[in-house]
Amino acid sequence: MNYLGHLYLSGDDPLVIVGNFMADDIKGRHYEEHHPDVVRGIRLHRAIDSFTDEHPAQRAGRARLRPHAGRYSGVVMDMFYDHLLASNWSLFHSEPLEHFADRMYRLLVEHVQHMPPGIRNLLHHMAAGDWLTSYASEQGLARALNGMAARVPQGTVMRGAEAVLLAERSVYMAEFEAFMTDIKDHLRDQP
Repeated sequence: MNYLGHLYLSGDDPLVIVGNFMADDIKGRHYEEHHPDVVRGIRLHRAIDSFTDEHPAQRAGRARLRPHAGRYSGVVMDMFYDHLLASNWSLFHSEPLEHFADRMYRLLVEHVQHMPPGIRNLLHHMAAGDWLTSYASEQGLARALNGMAARVPQGTVMRGAEAVLLAERSVYMAEFEAFMTDIKDHLRDQP
């Protein structure tokens, strides 16, 4: 899951949402100094990532994607899952995606003081470019993949990866729906 998926799975506690959002910028175990609810969000993020990485649907998708995206197949799969969530949003959430995205941007900006500088900068660009709703279109997915490709070493293999999803969209969607059911069940059992 990428940003949209993590925010979707965060629940309603504002500081848990903030912690889940910023968790990729928090390395190792150096997060205990944060507010306890932010810490819960960081732990939630890591639980989501661990579950996602081991899920059979995610593994199958990465295997199909590996010839195109190589070592970045997991990163691309996270983007695919955000696209599938955004483009089928009404199946998963009653609040319109645009309203959800606006609410998340406002909430995150209101609590920006809890975030490290790097994620603050990313949040600025995310909100300005409305990344969360842009994931819904194929063009938005392609733009996100191209942006990611430009930021990482040897990332050019991610360019055009959306073609893999489009060629087997029904397979990816069926796997995504199974994954969503499983991750919601898994998170319900978390403390």
